[in-house]
Amino acid sequence: MDYRTLGNTGLTVSVIGMGCEGMNEEQYGMTAKLFDAAERLGINYFDLYASDPELRRAIGNALSGRRDRFIIQSHLCSVWKDGQYCRTRDLEETKKGFAEQLSLLKTDHIDVGMIHYCDAMADWEEIVHNGILDYARELKAEGRIRHIGLSSHNPLVAERAVLEGGIEVLMFSVNPCYDLQPASEDVEQLWNDDAYANMLVNTDPDRQRLYETCERMGVGITVMKAFAGGDLLNAELSPAGVALTAHQCIAYALSRPAVSVVLAGAHTVEQLEESAAYCDADGKARDYAAALASFPRIRWEGHCMYCSHCAPCPMEISVADITKFLNLAEAQSTVPETVREHYRSLAHHAEECIECGSCESRCPFGVAIRENMQKAVKVFGY
Repeated sequence: MDYRTLGNTGLTVSVIGMGCEGMNEEQYGMTAKLFDAAERLGINYFDLYASDPELRRAIGNALSGRRDRFIIQSHLCSVWKDGQYCRTRDLEETKKGFAEQLSLLKTDHIDVGMIHYCDAMADWEEIVHNGILDYARELKAEGRIRHIGLSSHNPLVAERAVLEGGIEVLMFSVNPCYDLQPASEDVEQLWNDDAYANMLVNTDPDRQRLYETCERMGVGITVMKAFAGGDLLNAELSPAGVALTAHQCIAYALSRPAVSVVLAGAHTVEQLEESAAYCDADGKARDYAAALASFPRIRWEGHCMYCSHCAPCPMEISVADITKFLNLAEAQSTVPETVREHYRSLAHHAEECIECGSCESRCPFGVAIRENMQKAVKVFGY
């Protein structure tokens, strides 16, 4: 298993995490099986968005005796009401739901307390002004949650929350189809067939800016819907009309700025094992560039997808890393110190480029790499 640091939280997380979608199967018997498999595979991070008290109880039982081996991302404002899941913004319901959650999970704290499902600006305003955000801060001060998070599908709302709300972890939907779509308060537009009917070009700039903002501010991204609910793995269901593999989807998500962990939904132990096998997969199995370049009605023109098809460079320059740091720097009026230090730590820098053009001949997306190297020299000084 590979591990990354989750933003500025200091938490070391497995790049493959668990979603909770399949845990209620076999009358919740799948829960313990998945946690046993996760521990064996080195997976230490999981998300619990579901409010089903029986599922929470099953997870609490599965964690018994090994709570310290797992990092829990669980949701505020996701409550069980009248026998079903409900998203609430009622402060008293939220407090009651959180207390019940701790009891059922048999723990005294949640590592990442995720404010649940905020896709509208008006909803973010309500979170700020009706006491939900203040309650999250209170829980953090008391140590009952260690870090404050937010889950969202809307890049504009998510960016505002990151900039205004002290959000430390963002749970966001990341995959190569959703990344094409403009911000919307209607999450169903992300998988609406009509949204993919016409030619789409390049990553939506609001999504790109969100990832770069999170990277700059040290906000770790945990990825939901990396497989688009499984649709991307099926050519007939995929919005792109082309099937990707699970490993290609994971590699794409992990190449986005600020991403730390992909929450892989699993309905069986075998599905979880398949996702975890990403860490042992070779470059060919992870390579998503050729598949993306073949998407009908979708083009990436001159936009670096960080796929590293430009390698190998005769000067051993990591072109993808330099391009990523250049994009992060150009998004700001001044170069952030963290970006400057990441650039400095590279073994080779843009000034070493001999402009041979071999990288451009291999790029599936027509990126002007030599021009980017010249820009990087101007921005970073070498």
